[in-house]
Amino acid sequence: MKLSDELPVDHQLGNVYRYGAAFCGLVLLVFGCLGFADALSSFDTDGKIAGLSTNTALSVISVVVGLALIAGGVVGGNFASTLNIAIGALFLLSGFYHLFTLDKGANFLHFGMTNVVFSFVMGLIIMTFGMYGRVSSRLPHDNPYWRSRHPRQAAEEARALRRSLNEAAAKAVAPAAGPLPRKLT
Repeated sequence: MKLSDELPVDHQLGNVYRYGAAFCGLVLLVFGCLGFADALSSFDTDGKIAGLSTNTALSVISVVVGLALIAGGVVGGNFASTLNIAIGALFLLSGFYHLFTLDKGANFLHFGMTNVVFSFVMGLIIMTFGMYGRVSSRLPHDNPYWRSRHPRQAAEEARALRRSLNEAAAKAVAPAAGPLPRKLT
């Protein structure tokens, strides 16, 4: 089974994945472009944008990830959802890595605490957009992810629905009981 088989192309959840990826990608793209406009060197530590430290290396990473998210938003569907989850997880890992390397030589992007918090928050937002309607203990039964995880029960519910629709259609078409009216002459 492919990922694209799990979710119909026109399903409403696709819009959440698409717009979430595009929005977060746009935020990162703007941050990266503002970093380039500051004209810093690759690993300079003097740049600040909206309280976040920045340099050319961080700007390149932000632009590349932003463009990837925007591309995921253009593609949409399961691809955007999976991309959001993966990039969100990378943001969280980056936040943890830079949290433990603050004020150390291994902090090669020169993250400050505001950057770490931004990385955690952005990672959670991106992951939320990716997991929306896909990961929960109480998904509705018409959700395609629930149906793919519970194929037998989904098939039984579909058969019961078809049976009740057929019965309702049969009642609507059946002639009324009683004698046929006589033709008046």
